[in-house]
Amino acid sequence: MDSTTLESLRHKLLEARAQFSREATRKAEDGREAGSDVAAADILDRAVTTYTRELNFSQSENETQLVQMVNGALGRMDDGTYGQCLSCGREIGIKRLQAVPWTHLCIDCQTKAEEVDQDRRGVA
Repeated sequence: MDSTTLESLRHKLLEARAQFSREATRKAEDGREAGSDVAAADILDRAVTTYTRELNFSQSENETQLVQMVNGALGRMDDGTYGQCLSCGREIGIKRLQAVPWTHLCIDCQTKAEEVDQDRRGVA
């Protein structure tokens, strides 16, 4: 991979990290605020508030996981292993890296991982 492409991907990763971090913080704050007036609400309002709070916290966790994946990709850039599948060691296609620069699996290994995950969850 040439240095221009690598720098372009680094820039995308840095932008993504900033965006995911902002979203994680915002969702966590929304989750904390959603529970602030539960005592005065009726049971339906409390159920909706609880659902909203849990949804916001879950989304915050997802964003935090994405930040960790971006940090991992930046680390692999620094150590020279960026663009190699962590499962099989083959090169990850440039189009895949451009679409999902924090990916750590080639498309074949990602597909296999998703199939295993679906089997584990019993999804048909």
